[in-house]
Amino acid sequence: LATVIIGMRTQPTVALGHLLPEGTPTPLIPVLIIIETISLFIRPLALGVRLTANLTAGHLLIQLIATAAFVLAPIMPTVAILTATVLFLLTLLEVAVAIIQAYVFVLLLSLYLQENV
Repeated sequence: LATVIIGMRTQPTVALGHLLPEGTPTPLIPVLIIIETISLFIRPLALGVRLTANLTAGHLLIQLIATAAFVLAPIMPTVAILTATVLFLLTLLEVAVAIIQAYVFVLLLSLYLQENV
């Protein structure tokens, strides 16, 4: 959101130029400007929601499997060891997802900065 605001402040002509594609028919201009403005301000919100959902889902799954492993430990030790192994593998997967999410976040942020600043 800050990149959009800074882009509007420092280069208003370029920033507003993104709101209207070249060759737009005259009757569609007001509608397209409204749609593009809404899209411009919703993109950062959508990025934040997607990152939060992806990271929260992984942590929730790890918590559920860890709880299952602790509950199963006194009752069925063999299954608990198997569950702990799955938990370890899931933790490795979660680290990989975190790295990928960080890469996507930085990539999209750099694209937003190039477009607006």
